[in-house]
Amino acid sequence: MDGIADNGAQRHGPFGRPLFADPDVSALSRVGVIDVGSNSVRFVVFDGAARSPAYFYNEKIMCALGSGLSQTGRLNPEGRVRALNAMRRFAGLAEGMGIAPLSAVATAAVREAEDGAEFCEEIERETGIRIYIIDGEEEARLSAQGVLLGWPGSYGLVCDIGGSSMELATLDEGKVGDRLTSALGPLKLMEIKGGRKAVKAHIRETMEDLHARMGGPTGMRLFLVGGSWRAIARIDMDRREYPLAVLHEYRMTSRQITATREYIKKTDPEELRNRLGLSKERSILVPHASLVLASLVHTFKPKDIAISSYGIREGMLFEEMPQSLRERDPLIEACHFAEQKDARLPGFGDLLYGFVSPLFPRADWQKRRLIHAACLLHDVSWRAHPDYRAEMSFENTTRANLGGLKHRERIFLGLALLHRYKNKREGTHFEALFELLDEHDAREAEVLGKALRFGAMLWLGIETPPGELKWRPRKKTLELILSPKAERLFGEVAEARFTSLAAALEAEAVVRAPT
Repeated sequence: MDGIADNGAQRHGPFGRPLFADPDVSALSRVGVIDVGSNSVRFVVFDGAARSPAYFYNEKIMCALGSGLSQTGRLNPEGRVRALNAMRRFAGLAEGMGIAPLSAVATAAVREAEDGAEFCEEIERETGIRIYIIDGEEEARLSAQGVLLGWPGSYGLVCDIGGSSMELATLDEGKVGDRLTSALGPLKLMEIKGGRKAVKAHIRETMEDLHARMGGPTGMRLFLVGGSWRAIARIDMDRREYPLAVLHEYRMTSRQITATREYIKKTDPEELRNRLGLSKERSILVPHASLVLASLVHTFKPKDIAISSYGIREGMLFEEMPQSLRERDPLIEACHFAEQKDARLPGFGDLLYGFVSPLFPRADWQKRRLIHAACLLHDVSWRAHPDYRAEMSFENTTRANLGGLKHRERIFLGLALLHRYKNKREGTHFEALFELLDEHDAREAEVLGKALRFGAMLWLGIETPPGELKWRPRKKTLELILSPKAERLFGEVAEARFTSLAAALEAEAVVRAPT
């Protein structure tokens, strides 16, 4: 790292003191980070559950610091002015939020420009914010660790594209491996002379070199990080009329990428930009970024492709986590935090999970974590008007900033919580989203939701189990054995909800009083 002075900085680099000194920490105070990129300068304030932080504040300014760098060797003068003004604003916001000092890093444009160090000195002099210039391999490592924030234990290839560079990093069993950097950023490619043919030849030659230097891997899972990739994914969603507008964990195939590249070529850029809400600065980069993506997919031949909204800024947080915290499930941590913050009886979700689990004897670990998450979230929407709780629960869950969730898993979780408040799902405006689930998963989500709806009636506290459910699929009987304290809670409404749960299982409802 550049410019590290005191012993504390030597130990922790740009990140200051460790944010998570206690391995058992479940919450963190607000933490601000700044990423000075070749195309944008972004300020993010994280807040909430330590393993799955929420975005308390998120602002970016498109400065194009790297524009013209190949020709002049210096940062874009207009971009410098815009970036300085943005940093002044961010410093003021941080002071108002009480989160100074900020952790700030600069990437390709600043590290390559001859006036990059001078620019960082000006920023520190004007705002008090110290920017650490990181090299390409460190940028790749931090981006890969950002992916690990959302997918602990992941394996595959992380590709982070910025304005002036593109980084690659391998993941294996949740650890970052080989790292490489290249000049395949769209701003750099736009300055290549010789037209589209020359640009494509340069991309192909560079990509083949990267592939060889990484040992020629193919068939890996590919995680895409960066604003240009997200813009392409948004265009792909538009082309496919995809019903869920959540970029994180959006999946694409190589054929879809090829189709979208053709779609970009044929569609009027201005019309596309206005329809999808893309910035002009980002839209300019998309055609060149799509060429890079096509070459990346052709060369590395990934088995599947996922968009990651988590990158270098999330990697800066992950950097300071102890290993025990890194290994926690980000979904369950976020749901625990939501329950503690918003539920009427925090802690009841874990008890409810034990109560409903017998209904899913064949659930694998992936399904069980969804069941657990639903139990933790079953009561966080109680403040909503009763007429809208079902829809709000579905809306909040499917669009929440939750890590470690595939899109179909979001729908499963949302549908379960919709059935927590409503017996039937027909007639809602979410029906296009339900199609992302197969019939078996939709039925399981309904059973889970009705189990939550019933279990919530037996509210004895967080230490007292309400009883026991025994599900016998072959005999088609659902037996309820009430605890002594829960018997008096089993009134008409509770009985009706238990009968509805049994009906969802196509089973006979049997109730036994405590012995």
